[in-house]
Amino acid sequence: MNSRERFLAACACTPLDRPPLWVMRQAGRYLPEYRALKAKSSFLEMVRTPAVAAEVTLQPLRRYAGLDAAILFSDILVIPEALGQGYKFRDEGGIAMEYRLETRAQIDTLAPADAVPAQLSYVTDTLALLKKELAGSRALLGFGGSPWTLATYMVEGGSSDEFERIKLLFYTERATFDALLEKLTAALIAYFRAQIAAGADAIQIFDSWGGIIAGPDYEAASLRWIRQIIAALPHDFPVILYAKGTAPHLTDQAFTGARVLSLDWTCDLAIVRRTLPANVAVQGNLDPVLLNTTPEIVTHEASRLLESMRGARGHIFNLGHGITPRAKLECMAALVETVTSWKN
Repeated sequence: MNSRERFLAACACTPLDRPPLWVMRQAGRYLPEYRALKAKSSFLEMVRTPAVAAEVTLQPLRRYAGLDAAILFSDILVIPEALGQGYKFRDEGGIAMEYRLETRAQIDTLAPADAVPAQLSYVTDTLALLKKELAGSRALLGFGGSPWTLATYMVEGGSSDEFERIKLLFYTERATFDALLEKLTAALIAYFRAQIAAGADAIQIFDSWGGIIAGPDYEAASLRWIRQIIAALPHDFPVILYAKGTAPHLTDQAFTGARVLSLDWTCDLAIVRRTLPANVAVQGNLDPVLLNTTPEIVTHEASRLLESMRGARGHIFNLGHGITPRAKLECMAALVETVTSWKN
């Protein structure tokens, strides 16, 4: 069974000798080969150049042969940019949008959804290069942000601590909020369809800020839009949903049509596995900070997680959030060795 087949079998909750393995934000600043490329170009230049984006995507796979998937090197904020609201990285850290969405008129002037695939042709060109390079040896994952998570950046004007503006929009101007989310949902449907056509084996939706809205409002603010996106994609196509800080909503998420729920490190994965429908796989959920410690600690904690899932169907081993720039190469190597040598 090759890596792509292993991934698809896990999505279908088929028994496997070991779980497939990859990590969120697989490429990045913890790799010296990435830093060498980054010294020559900005992050946004790398994302927008298919040959470079493909190279960055493949770097972790060349270093760690046990990884079962290539994760597209891109950014969730390419969607607001394609709609007409660009972004950059602040010198002090975080995201700054070119401007803040403050009025219904600004929302109405955003580009239509059917313009998105052409605006983001560099993403699909990258996927096509990767599909050819991988030749089916590994699963190829595309991704994008959820409408709610993208809206937080667009309305706040960038990264935020309090998320006051997006919440005020949701509670006081629901029609305007819905107009923005409708536009984002349509854009993401077009974008994900284009990724699938270019060869993606699965799409991961990141609802990274799903946990900042009050629990009773999560459905109206976020989940209903995710459900619409999944329903508009090819029937039974593997969609992975990651929604940080939303453990109380896992059952509702399991009925969105997503084939896999990706969990943050605060969840007990084995308990979640037992409570979810059998046809929904789980992904996760090692604390990414562990990769900043020692190989011995990583081996111990990864083995403990694997043991807790022994005999369970539909498990994809992953971190509970993105790998950090301070992750140690030797810790990542220990993680790969631990998972790939595991026998269920």
